[in-house]
Amino acid sequence: MSSSPLPECKLIRPAIPYDGKQGFSYLEGISKESSGSHGIAMMLLTVPPGGRAKAHMHEGHETAIFIISGEVETFYGANLEHRIMTKAGDMFYIPAGVPHLPVNRSKTEPATAVIARTDPNEQESVVLLPELERFAD
Repeated sequence: MSSSPLPECKLIRPAIPYDGKQGFSYLEGISKESSGSHGIAMMLLTVPPGGRAKAHMHEGHETAIFIISGEVETFYGANLEHRIMTKAGDMFYIPAGVPHLPVNRSKTEPATAVIARTDPNEQESVVLLPELERFAD
C-alpha cells in the first residue's frame, strides 16, 4: 500500500454563474478550477424561454446531458442538418468534434440540464462555428 496521501473529495454547491462562449450563463460546478478534476467538468445550465446557443463544437471532448426540466431542440451535424428534441428525463450524448446548437423553443418555460464533458477546463475546448448559424432556423 502506498504511503502517498489520497486526493481530497470536494463538495461543490453551484452558486456562481459564469458566461460561456456558447452564449449561455452556467452555474459553476465540477471543473479543474473548482475541484482539481483531471478528466471531467460538470455544470448546471438553464436555457431561458426562447434561448439559443451559438453554433459550436467541443474539440476532442465528449458531452453528456441530462435534461431536468423543459425541452430543448438541438441541431447537430457537419451543417447542423440533424435535429433532436430532448425533454425532462432524457439523456443526450454528443461525440467529440460534432457541431451543435441547442434552442429552447418555449416562449414561457425555461429548460434546465446537467451537462458533463470530458474537458476538465469546461470552456477550453469550445470552438465557435459562426458559419453554421444560418443552418439552424
